[in-house]
Amino acid sequence: MDLPQKRKNPEPKPKPGGGLAESDGMVLDAIKSKKEMAILKRDLKEETKLPESIFNKCLKNLQALGLIKEVPHVQFKTKKYYIAAEFNPSEEITGGSWYSKGELDQDFINGLKDLCLRIIRKLKVATADGVMDIIKNKGLLKTDCTTQQISEILRYMVLDNKIIEVKSTGLGEYHSIPIGNLCYSLETGAMMSIPCGVCPKIRECTPGGLISPTTCVYYTKWLDF
Repeated sequence: MDLPQKRKNPEPKPKPGGGLAESDGMVLDAIKSKKEMAILKRDLKEETKLPESIFNKCLKNLQALGLIKEVPHVQFKTKKYYIAAEFNPSEEITGGSWYSKGELDQDFINGLKDLCLRIIRKLKVATADGVMDIIKNKGLLKTDCTTQQISEILRYMVLDNKIIEVKSTGLGEYHSIPIGNLCYSLETGAMMSIPCGVCPKIRECTPGGLISPTTCVYYTKWLDF
């Protein structure tokens, strides 16, 4: 006669966080769920609903284990945000590449402005891409930099009246820059002040076309001047 099989005890479910105390795992999972956006300490406490003493102990334990880290928020400097160790905080948290540890990296910005100014002075006329190419090809920066950052720096310099922004006419000093592309220079010489440089219809302007240099009243006045 077959004997009845002894009923097996159900296997215990793994604790959240993989072997951590249940409360630690609960806090870790809540932080991980926010990924690169991080989570405000107050919101984390409300989400986990843990008593104050246990909650603070969990944060301390997880930080000691290197599983989470506190990150400064560029807009809310006095508030504490936490993020899982495997994520990097988003630009919304850090402020992007212009910030370091939650503070505006003024030294980096000023250094980049000076570098762009030297490049434009040497080239006479340059686009953001052209400035970026020289920086990369010559290894002029020890840190990573993008064309978008260079464009932002150049716009700041225009607002500071350090350089001027014009559109390429494809003529003279602009010969290597496609017509209509934004470019930057230090001075407003004769070629720089040509009305084509700021004309919104420059891409449509062609000899014999509906819009052309021969029919442009602004270009004619500039020639007469």
